[in-house]
Amino acid sequence: MRACYLPILTAFAVAALIAGCSTTTPEGDAQSGAPVTDATKPGAKPGASSPSGPVAKIDVTKPGAVAGADPKLKTGALAQRSIYYDLDQFDIKDQYRSLVEAHAKYLRENPSAKILIQGNTDERGSREYNVGLGQRRSDGVKKMLVLLGARDSQIESVSLGEEKPQAEGHDESAWSKNRRSDILYSGEY
Repeated sequence: MRACYLPILTAFAVAALIAGCSTTTPEGDAQSGAPVTDATKPGAKPGASSPSGPVAKIDVTKPGAVAGADPKLKTGALAQRSIYYDLDQFDIKDQYRSLVEAHAKYLRENPSAKILIQGNTDERGSREYNVGLGQRRSDGVKKMLVLLGARDSQIESVSLGEEKPQAEGHDESAWSKNRRSDILYSGEY
């Protein structure tokens, strides 16, 4: 019974995300008054900032990126956090199956562990298409983890579409790095 609601809830979440993204104005968020900075303008400073200063960037795909995390997550297959895809695909390639199996085993052995799977796309395609493809990618990883024994309640899957590129550029070299799902453990997101 629960599985029949999943497509409806997913569609609703995607629609809400798209609607939420389209309500900001160039002057800033109408609700919070947060300014939006055009990084392409002269004098604009790259990177995020907060009232207390710049926000540090952490690449959680690198081993040891998060202090205090379980040491097992920093070595071997568990340190690998990205699954890459071919153009317009969301099936997990054979070369990444052992990576997903290692994370499933860790989740089985650590029932309190929780992860977030972020589905990403390259810049090509419409916003709606990319959000949907990113969701299919993250849901595919989640489904495989659950089939391998992880609990559904341990895993959240979301789509970032094209919004969080791993590589800047407008060629296949950059696009191939941006077509991915990233696995983040609790405390890393």
